[in-house]
Amino acid sequence: QVQLVESGGGLVQPGGSLTLSCGASGSVGSINAMGWYRQAPGKQRELVATITTGGFTTYADSVKGRFTISKDNAKNTMYLQMNSLKPEDTADYYCNTFPPRGAWGQGTLVTVSS
Repeated sequence: QVQLVESGGGLVQPGGSLTLSCGASGSVGSINAMGWYRQAPGKQRELVATITTGGFTTYADSVKGRFTISKDNAKNTMYLQMNSLKPEDTADYYCNTFPPRGAWGQGTLVTVSS
């Protein structure tokens, strides 16, 4: 089983940047791919970006060119660098395997507002 903890959220103005972190522990060797997901108020959770063990990345069209997913295998940590943030990026952000399995963590709230 894999345990995941998200951090790094906060309040940022439109056009600003944030970097989210996802720390993994437990059976991390069983993971083939990881993803960042988000859930805005009143909406379903959606996939934002994925990264495989080999470093191949994919992005939702809504964040392509603005967000960058990366990982540090030595630290068992995944990151989401978010630039040019927009109010519509406001959401709770979660990390999980891709496809998702197990329980979701508490997430980290990103609020983009002036």
